[in-house]
Amino acid sequence: RRVGDQMKDNIHVVFGFDMETDVGSFTPYYDGVKNGTAPLVELFDKKGIKGTFYYTGDAARRNPESVEIVKLSGNEVGCHSLFHETVGDELFPIPGVVPLLPEEVPLRIEKATEWVQQVLGHQPVSFRAPRLWGSTALLNALERLNYVSDASYPMYFYRERFVPYHPSKADWTKEGDMNIVEIPNFADMVMQSNDPGLERDRDQWPLFRTKSADELMKRIDGFVKFLQERNLPVVLCFYFHPWEFIPIQESYHYGEATVTPDRFLTLGCGQKAMSEFSILIDRLKDKGAVFHRADDFAGLWRKQTIRQ
Repeated sequence: RRVGDQMKDNIHVVFGFDMETDVGSFTPYYDGVKNGTAPLVELFDKKGIKGTFYYTGDAARRNPESVEIVKLSGNEVGCHSLFHETVGDELFPIPGVVPLLPEEVPLRIEKATEWVQQVLGHQPVSFRAPRLWGSTALLNALERLNYVSDASYPMYFYRERFVPYHPSKADWTKEGDMNIVEIPNFADMVMQSNDPGLERDRDQWPLFRTKSADELMKRIDGFVKFLQERNLPVVLCFYFHPWEFIPIQESYHYGEATVTPDRFLTLGCGQKAMSEFSILIDRLKDKGAVFHRADDFAGLWRKQTIRQ
């Protein structure tokens, strides 16, 4: 496939919010989903942009009012697994988080889709895997359920796909003939990594709040130049979480233990994150960026890619 010239004329941005428990899998609470959804939607309305909110099945069932806010605002409601479990290939170990077996994935994705659909009123068609840990089994499950987009590819790790593509049924990291569009997540592919093997420092989340939107824009500008020098379309897919935009605790006690997340997970959450995110939108708009829901972008990509 080759990309039509019209797709190369703009910077395309997909903002995705992973609607999950606070601080990922490290707490059982939904304060971010409960209190962060409305302010984010209001900001989107003010800026005149749209995005995609990826709900775990459990988050949707427990927070139907959040789903309704997103739905009525014209933003997209997508799916983010059932309970924020590892549905794809594990990239690094997390204690107590055991990946699903490949044969378990189809049923789990079907159930997650069903739970979101019950709240939303229709089937979600965009997906993102927790921690960007996708897999071939996952993509085949999504394809069978007629999903149109997946935003799970971690560019920082695989470092092969810099623009969206149609995956292979045999290997989701390779190009193929699936209908679903895979949208890689932005990473700094210009910097010298100091993390041999994993290269997770290329992943620029959550730089916008730990430093600033302008620091993130320096990384974005470098990546835009990287793509343009290769005559590739500029597509920037970002992931955020609603808990980043509310005041967050530095440690949580529940059950029989206290969990203290690494500082980068909680640094700058709340008002700073909201302020810097607003600046980030403005900086991207100044560059002429066009903002998309993931499903709408997938439709545009299919129209603008031509089979060779």
